[in-house]
Amino acid sequence: MTTQALSTTPSSFSAFDHLMMRRALDLARLGTGYTRPNPLVGCVITHNGRIIGEGWHRQYGGPHAEVNAVASVTEPHLLPQSRAYVTLEPCSHFGKTPPCADLLIARGIPEVVVCNLDPNPLVAGQGVAKLEAAGIRVSVGLLAEQGRWLNRRFFTLQEQKRPYVVLKWAETADGFLAGRFHQPVQISGELASLAVHQWRAEEQAILVGTRTALHDNPQLSVRHWPGQNPLRIVIDKNLSLPPTHHLLNCQQSTLVYTYRHRDTRGNLGYVTLSEADDLFPQIMQNLYQRNVQSVLVEGGPTVLESLMQDGLWDEIRVIRSPKRLGAGVAAPRLGFVGLHEQFRLGEDEVFVYLRQPKA
Repeated sequence: MTTQALSTTPSSFSAFDHLMMRRALDLARLGTGYTRPNPLVGCVITHNGRIIGEGWHRQYGGPHAEVNAVASVTEPHLLPQSRAYVTLEPCSHFGKTPPCADLLIARGIPEVVVCNLDPNPLVAGQGVAKLEAAGIRVSVGLLAEQGRWLNRRFFTLQEQKRPYVVLKWAETADGFLAGRFHQPVQISGELASLAVHQWRAEEQAILVGTRTALHDNPQLSVRHWPGQNPLRIVIDKNLSLPPTHHLLNCQQSTLVYTYRHRDTRGNLGYVTLSEADDLFPQIMQNLYQRNVQSVLVEGGPTVLESLMQDGLWDEIRVIRSPKRLGAGVAAPRLGFVGLHEQFRLGEDEVFVYLRQPKA
C-alpha cells in the first residue's frame, strides 16, 4: 500500500480539520524529550464540531496518544459518531503497548485523519490498512510537512538509518570559540546558556571529542532546564581521559568510542572501533543499532568540521556573541548552507541552519 493511494488532497480538508490537526501537533510537542526513541504523537477526538477527547504520548513505555485521548472522553457513547485526528499513523503491532489501531476499531470510531504515515517497517501503512479493513474512513496527509518537521528525529532514524545530528557552537564576533591554547572561555550570555540546557533536554544524546572533554571537563547534563539527561558520548580514541573527569563518573549513562578495549562498567560503556574505517560512519551506525534517535554535538572544531565534511549533520545552531577574543581557536566556517531561522537571546544572536537535501 503506497502513501499516494492513501493521501487526500489538501483542498478536501476543511478549516476545522486544519485547526484540529494543529491542536494534535501542539499536544504531540508536549512529549518532547520524554518519548524517545518513540515519535511524538498527539490525538484529538471530535464530535459535531467540538473536542470530546484529546491526549498525547507522554513517556516512552507509557500509553500512546490514542489511548490517552480515548480515556479522556467523558461521553464514550459519542465515539461511534466521532472523528479522530492523529499526528502519526496508529500502530498495528504489539510493542510496549497493544496496537492503537485495534483500540480505535474496538471503540467504533468511524473516521480517522492522519498527518503522517509511520515509516517504521513494523507499521508503514499497515495501521491504516487495518483501519480501512474494519470499515473506518481514513484520510492521510493533513499538515504532513509540519508533522515531518515535528518528528524529524524519528523520520531521520527510520529513513536514513542514523540519528538526527545537531551541531552547536558559540563563537565570538571575531570568529573564535576557545582561547589560544584551547582553554575554555565563557562566550555566550545567560539566556543562551539556558537555551543550551533546553536543547540538551530535547535530544537523546550529546557528543564531544577528546580535546573538549579534556580541556572543558563538561558534565553534559540538564541542570538548568526540566527534562531527562541525555546519553553522554565522548570520543576518546586512546583512552586518555583521566578517571577523575565528569564524563567517567557513572552519574549519567555514557558511551566512550575508542580504538582501545576496555570493559563496560555499570552505565559507562566502551565501544571499540576499527582504526581502518572512517570514524563517524562507524559511530552513527552503532548509535542507529542502539536506537539513538538524535545527537547534539558540542565538540570542538575538529569534530564539528569532520561531521560537516562527511555530510553527517542535519541542523547547525550557532550562538554569536558580541564579545571579541582577538586570537584563539577558530570556529568552523559554514560556507553555503541554508539559514532557517535567526533570533536573539539577550545580547547574543542565534543562527539556525538546515542541511539541504541532495536533489
